[in-house]
Amino acid sequence: MTNVAHVIQKKQNSSIYTIAPDASITEAVTLMANKDIGALVVTEGNQVVGILSERDCARKIIMRDLSADSTQVSELMTSAVISVRLNNTVEECLKLMTDRHLRHLPVLENDLLVGLVAIGDLVKATIEDQHDLIQQLQHYISH
Repeated sequence: MTNVAHVIQKKQNSSIYTIAPDASITEAVTLMANKDIGALVVTEGNQVVGILSERDCARKIIMRDLSADSTQVSELMTSAVISVRLNNTVEECLKLMTDRHLRHLPVLENDLLVGLVAIGDLVKATIEDQHDLIQQLQHYISH
């Protein structure tokens, strides 16, 4: 079974984009748009203090009638961050994401941010695992 370390290794872009809690929502959305990503890990120094998604921004700005320029990331971020470790399996991550309705999971080792996996990364890894298994079975049957 594939683990998170393998998923991060296989990602085409394994960059981790972070933002400070006192940054504006406009800065956050601009960064997400420029990098074509759906979430940012919110950090203070080396400490993960939250996660902010496009969904957080879109829903909360409109529902609360806030200004993106004057609203800080800390006001909209999820501060109870659910994270995984490099040795977690893809299956464990997918279950966690399904149960908690998440699309992104920060990857922490010794309380340090070492990666970020999205649901698409995990689905891709699952498809690759299934493809490999089918190839092995076909090879077994034909020999």
